[in-house]
Amino acid sequence: MYYLNITKKLSLALALGLFSANSIADAITQQPIAYSWKENQPYQFTILHTNDHHGRFWQNEIGEYGLAAQKTVVDDIRREVTAKGGTLLLLSGGDINTGVPESDVLQAKPDFIGMNEIGYDAMAVGNHEFDHPLSIIREQQQLAHFPFLSANTYFKGTDNRVFDAYKMFDLNGIRVAVFGLTTDDTIYLASPMNTQGVEFRQTLPEAQKVIAQIQQNEHPDMIIAVTHMGHYENGEHGSMAPGDVELARGLKSGELNMIVGGHSQNPVCMASANKRVTEYVPGTPCAPDQQNGTWIVQAHEWGKYVGRADFEFLNGKLTLKNYQLIPINLKKEVDNGNDTKRLEFYTTEIPQDPQLLQILQPYQEQGRKKLSIKSGELVGRLEGDRHIVRYQQSNLGQLLLSAFIEKTGADLGILSGGMIRDSLIEGDIAYRDILKVEPFGNSMVYVELTGRELIDYLNVALSKKQGSGGFTHLRNITLTRSGENIENVKINQQPIDLQKKYRLVTLDFLAMGGDGYPIINTLPTYVDTGYRDADVVKQYFETHSPINAADYEPIRMIIEK
Repeated sequence: MYYLNITKKLSLALALGLFSANSIADAITQQPIAYSWKENQPYQFTILHTNDHHGRFWQNEIGEYGLAAQKTVVDDIRREVTAKGGTLLLLSGGDINTGVPESDVLQAKPDFIGMNEIGYDAMAVGNHEFDHPLSIIREQQQLAHFPFLSANTYFKGTDNRVFDAYKMFDLNGIRVAVFGLTTDDTIYLASPMNTQGVEFRQTLPEAQKVIAQIQQNEHPDMIIAVTHMGHYENGEHGSMAPGDVELARGLKSGELNMIVGGHSQNPVCMASANKRVTEYVPGTPCAPDQQNGTWIVQAHEWGKYVGRADFEFLNGKLTLKNYQLIPINLKKEVDNGNDTKRLEFYTTEIPQDPQLLQILQPYQEQGRKKLSIKSGELVGRLEGDRHIVRYQQSNLGQLLLSAFIEKTGADLGILSGGMIRDSLIEGDIAYRDILKVEPFGNSMVYVELTGRELIDYLNVALSKKQGSGGFTHLRNITLTRSGENIENVKINQQPIDLQKKYRLVTLDFLAMGGDGYPIINTLPTYVDTGYRDADVVKQYFETHSPINAADYEPIRMIIEK
């Protein structure tokens, strides 16, 4: 055992007059801090990580990712690390919930079962965990064999946290503290019904608080934050809450060793200081970000990668020896040279763990039967990629709003880009495909607003920045914008009448103030139709099939002056 000689140091401090006699006396009565590691002996350990799983317990249609293949990778690394005398931690940056219908209808039960089998050690609480009420989250906690961590999530008006703040791990004598943080944007991103009585406090002050607590009580050799906050280049987070870069910069240098992140769903592979690689190619080298002495990692999304960080600990000093993103059966299109293409693995194929596959198979079949019934046909592609729908109008946004307007007889419709979660590709469209686009189970609502009230509403809605989940999609509206002012508003190609009443259709999430939109569910003209968004879109496909994507290409709705 290695001991810090507190008595000798305090004697010197007393001679220099640095402390009061009482404080010295109190300190001498404390026991020396015992470290389990030995001087001049190197210790090896590995941190594996994923994030933003979003229901992908099963491989996709072309055999990419899935927990069974992920288990093969983790098991192989675990054996390798153990054989060399090292140890391993497996962490998740959160958002296990919401994204694939087979998982959604089972409230992510197969996902947590699979994570147990793989051997996850801890996860951050993501905003999409709050797509469910707290009662369901508690059931998921009971199912999971690892802790849900969030130091900044509290019961409103109290000092009582909703989840554990941190967890201690002993890696062959190296004491590692892992604490969790959840984006404080969750109050806007989750349904208000699911966050009643809960508050998400600012992440930096809570990180400072929990780090001080860990240092005082646990004397760790390494501190890791497992976060669901997002990685924004150079800390430029726009209208979103601060992310991992800002967190690292706000702490004392070296106070936090590593951030295992999530939320922004990108591979954090740096081309240079404060600049990510624009289009990361699976299987190529990946340099993690480093800010103020803190390593920051993130493994894109959906279990597409397992991130691997190999550390060496020697005499109190921590060194990152190796980092990589391991692709989980990701594939690329290769031109055959005769106007045809084929799919090839970026790297070698990873076999799926047969035992885990057998465990998960019944859940996949159970969900598939419910969701595979054909709803209609699509000609072309309806675009729902997050890097498009959070920056510009899309044909998929137009189709969704067309369905809502038709169902309610509304004059106009508004939707946020963050509520569009996937694309629809040409061919038969089943209910499961629609649920991948609209997985949250939001209710379609409408409200009657005067033209003047509608302009006030639009001024707030259109203030959402490009790149944020709140970016506004419009239907049956055109206008001119000069700075923060809007003018020349037209509804269905007619100039807006400030006294006339217009019916606006949207979803209950936005109506209750989600994404920072105006709260309209308290107005006397507000109506919750009770229709689930995905069900309305399904009915629209059944009525209008075949759907031609070209018919929904957006016009220029906003003219900038």
